[in-house]
Amino acid sequence: MFPVKSCKFALLGLIVSQLLCAPTFAAPVSPMYRPSSALTGQDLAVVVNDADPLSVQIAAYYQKRRQIPAEQMIHVRFVPKQAVMSKRQFEHVKQEVDQKTPAHVQAFALTWLQPFRVECMSITTAFAAGFSESFCAKGCVQTHSSPYFTSETDKPFKTHGWRPTMAVAGKTFAEAKKLIDTGVASDYSHPQGSAYLLKTSDKARSSRAVMFPKVAESLTSFWPVHYLEQEYIEGRQDVMFYFTGLTKVPHLADNRYLPGAVADHLTSSGGVMSGSDQMNIIEWLRAGATASYGAVVEPCNFPAKFPNPGVLMYFYLRGSSVIEAYWKSVAQPGQGIFVGEPLAKPFAYQPHQAPAP
Repeated sequence: MFPVKSCKFALLGLIVSQLLCAPTFAAPVSPMYRPSSALTGQDLAVVVNDADPLSVQIAAYYQKRRQIPAEQMIHVRFVPKQAVMSKRQFEHVKQEVDQKTPAHVQAFALTWLQPFRVECMSITTAFAAGFSESFCAKGCVQTHSSPYFTSETDKPFKTHGWRPTMAVAGKTFAEAKKLIDTGVASDYSHPQGSAYLLKTSDKARSSRAVMFPKVAESLTSFWPVHYLEQEYIEGRQDVMFYFTGLTKVPHLADNRYLPGAVADHLTSSGGVMSGSDQMNIIEWLRAGATASYGAVVEPCNFPAKFPNPGVLMYFYLRGSSVIEAYWKSVAQPGQGIFVGEPLAKPFAYQPHQAPAP
């Protein structure tokens, strides 16, 4: 259970305000008119566990759908379906991955759900930055910060030495295939949807909700953002963003999630892929979301350890891929896992296109 503690929101609030406020010109100019580039299959390496038939199957399908070059399919072998990988085993695998990965690659996709942890930290952050106990914490302690948080770079490895990582996977091949197909279908679609930011009655898990009104105020001129003080939404047909805080979110399947949709719930163990008494983030993907994020160990309810919706939407709506926007929204990602279709880019423009003035 999360303790109900006071947290410092000033820094995150300031960052959101700076990112989302229009420049001072004669007339307001949307920051969305500064489009971002998005990572493609040429920038991504796919890590495959050859000892796991499902990982191999998912990787082959993903390579085909995203046209990943053969030299960027990184094959390793380790005991599959173990919840937690040891530091020693991980470092052996990571060394092999790094040796095989072309220097121009900027991000990783993993093709399994387990292992989801490397001892005390998430496997996606371990692949992104390497294993370090500075990303872990016992109790309510801040952890190592990401240099990629709010970064404007489109080359995270070149700029920061980190390769943001996301698990493109499912419990079955059918689930993973649906996720991949949804992500690919979202590209350049420029959907007309809404964001839903919910402050629930669960005070401990609504710790980041303090920033929701400011996010809504800052973005509402550019994108429909609904700040709601209620337990859930249902019957909504336009869900592009859904951020809340509960152990279990009801009526997930009673909403329609647009291709490329992002959704997560702040709770203690949403990213525990071996099972827990709290809702797993895979349920968001099953309901139709394209990416989600959840804690793999008790992280305390510091907002810095969870996605900042304002930062995520700022980068995503400008055209970044979901792996870029999601990673840039988490200040301290060491205890959380990113799952989804990393190259989904619904708000990007085709290379020969330009945004409307």
